[in-house]
Parts: sequence; structure tokens; C-alpha cells
Amino acid sequence: MAVTGATPSQPGGEAITPAGLAALEAELAQLETEGRRAMGERLLAARSLGDLKENAEYHIAKDDQAHLETKIKRLRARLRDAVVVESTGADVLAFGGTAEVTEAESGAVHTWTIVGPTEANVAEGRLSVESPVASALLGRAPGDVVEVATPRGPRKYRIGKLVR
Repeated sequence: MAVTGATPSQPGGEAITPAGLAALEAELAQLETEGRRAMGERLLAARSLGDLKENAEYHIAKDDQAHLETKIKRLRARLRDAVVVESTGADVLAFGGTAEVTEAESGAVHTWTIVGPTEANVAEGRLSVESPVASALLGRAPGDVVEVATPRGPRKYRIGKLVR
């Protein structure tokens, strides 16, 4: 389901960006094709080693196959329940939006995109909408300064510009 300009707390599903949805779909396709094919080959190789009762390689491969199928089921459920929230291009930072943010104390400049919790990766500049920093930045315009309580104490951030 695609929702434009929606809030990230849409009922009935997890908010996700269009890019996050595409990544989930690609991961599922890879697991359902290449992942299953590789697992089948691994099981065949393990079966050829002899007696299945005492074949540790076979039992490990069967366990791994069960984990693969569980992961596929979970991805399908996430895709089924996903609510795609598209950035509105507004003058404030919204879900799916990207901003250059300066940390007041250190002067460090970060480029952060606000995404759903499963898409978050701070090292890649994607902050979970559920994080304290992202929550404080949402709805703010360039030039706004926010103070965020962090485990290292309060920090101030200034939104420099929105990246389109």
C-alpha cells in the first residue's frame, strides 16, 4: 500500500520507504531463487555422504533450510504488512526525507534520512523514525535547532538543509 504524506505510524503495518520496499523485494527474490537452489545443492551433497541417521552435515543442512524458510515467511509477512510512505517534498523534514544536520558541539555534519526501523543503518545515514534523534528532527525546517537527550547527555542539532 502506498501512502503519500502519511505519518510513519500508519495503523496495520510497518512504515517503509519506496527504496526500503524495493530492497525487501530484492532480498526475498534472492532467497526464493538462489538461496533455495544453493540449499538444495547442499542437501544433495550431504545426502551423498551416507547414512542419514548419523550424518551431521545433513542434519545441519536441514536446520539451515528451516531457518531459510522461516526468513522467507517473515519477509513475505513484512512485505504484506508494509505501508509505503512517500516523502511529500515539504519544507520540513518528514518520513523518507533527507537532511544535512550539524551537531552543535562538535560541528560534525551528518546527512541523515528518516526511515522505518527495519531500514535503519546509522553507518549509512539512515535513522529509524523511532530513534530519539529522528523523532526530534521530524517536522522541523532548515535552521531549526533541536535538543535531544542521548545516553551521552543532551545534544543539540541544527538542520542545515533538506536534500531532495
